[in-house]
Amino acid sequence: MPDNQANDQPQPPTLEELIKSNDTAQIEEVFEELPPVEIARLISGTTKSEQIHLLEILGPEESAHLISKISDLGTGNLVTQMPTPQAVSIVKEMSRDQQAHFLRTMGGDDAEAILDEIKPQKAKKIRKLMSYPENTAGALMITEYLSYDGDLLVKEVLDDLRAQGEAYSDYDIQYAYVVSDSGRLIGVLRLRDLLMAPRSKTIKEIMIKEPLHVNSNMSLRDLRDFFQQHSFLGVPAVNDDGELVGVVRSASVRDAANRQNNQLFLKFAGIVGGEEYRTMSLFKRSSRRLSWLSINILLNIVAASVIALYQDTLEQAIVLAVFLPIISDMSGCSGNQAVAVSIRELTLGLVRPKELLRVLTKESAIGLVNGLVLGLLLGAAAFLWKGNPWLGLIVGGALAANTLLAVSFGGLVPLILRGLRTDPALASGPLLTTVTDMCGFFFVLSFASILLPRLAG
Repeated sequence: MPDNQANDQPQPPTLEELIKSNDTAQIEEVFEELPPVEIARLISGTTKSEQIHLLEILGPEESAHLISKISDLGTGNLVTQMPTPQAVSIVKEMSRDQQAHFLRTMGGDDAEAILDEIKPQKAKKIRKLMSYPENTAGALMITEYLSYDGDLLVKEVLDDLRAQGEAYSDYDIQYAYVVSDSGRLIGVLRLRDLLMAPRSKTIKEIMIKEPLHVNSNMSLRDLRDFFQQHSFLGVPAVNDDGELVGVVRSASVRDAANRQNNQLFLKFAGIVGGEEYRTMSLFKRSSRRLSWLSINILLNIVAASVIALYQDTLEQAIVLAVFLPIISDMSGCSGNQAVAVSIRELTLGLVRPKELLRVLTKESAIGLVNGLVLGLLLGAAAFLWKGNPWLGLIVGGALAANTLLAVSFGGLVPLILRGLRTDPALASGPLLTTVTDMCGFFFVLSFASILLPRLAG
């Protein structure tokens, strides 16, 4: 009975139903209770027209808040679907760093159309933030922070905080920063020290002198290392002249590192152009996948041509066809391991493109050991299957040789591509696949040609 009663209870309305009914209050309540990933999942299940209507009924402020929560989850392109005036009203409600990140992601004419509708002075500041290279301190920093002249009294700063409380309410205030007349960073002021200090003192008397800071051009890798060494919530960022230009939060660095790892994974998988979500248009998703797939057709034709050269050998020893995909696949897996290690070390700065000999020495040693072990296993399996030791020798030797080649090449190709200013994550996989297929086929069929009489016997 209780189960039946539970089943008879009305189900809560879906997001689509709430949008259709213009129930803003309930939509906001639903979004407030859910984590960002669940919100993104719900929105991705709606149509484009429903998504546009959702932003319309939420209004600019709530829409900006929503987009800031889910912009990294595939639904941040919602604004691009709206007319420019409505898109501008939403972007205006974002913080400056959010505006820069959002418009940088949007790019192209859509971003420029929105910037053209923003006051020139504000648009200039946003463009300045957008000008910083991606994944640098300047691109990640916030520009809403408190800074004061060091000669101000504690009383004057406290009065300012009270008077401007509403304006500062959206600031992520942990510290205030003390600057010189020229804007150079000279100290950090803990708000606790400010509240406890005598009101007649100047803030430069109670500030933390010579504070740690980062340059606005510092890379994401160095920022990540900085926050691993220092358990700060944020760190001031200065330009080349030592002027305070923003604050980099540890949470922003962590999020950027996660995004970078995700992009690296997609590139390695052969998806060009950044993140892909099923909410994107069919054309955009298709083009991102086809970029390297179409090139792979040509590369695989090259690999297949090796089989054509040894067609007669393969016809006389058709059993070899069983082992060709095994040798190709196992060698490819071994090579991909080497590729992954090299790309990771390049990303972390642990290896440089010029260190080819060191990488070759390390990887060839692994390739030799793993190749011999894998070759022995496959050769033994071939012998037990057909009872022909020469078959075992051919396929085992081919796998050993191809594994050595694949691991050595896999370790080197990311360094070579980086030296040629090509993204190693994007091109290493297809190149490795072609080389391992072509060489694997060559080793098997050439060894078989030499030992064909014994193999046939």
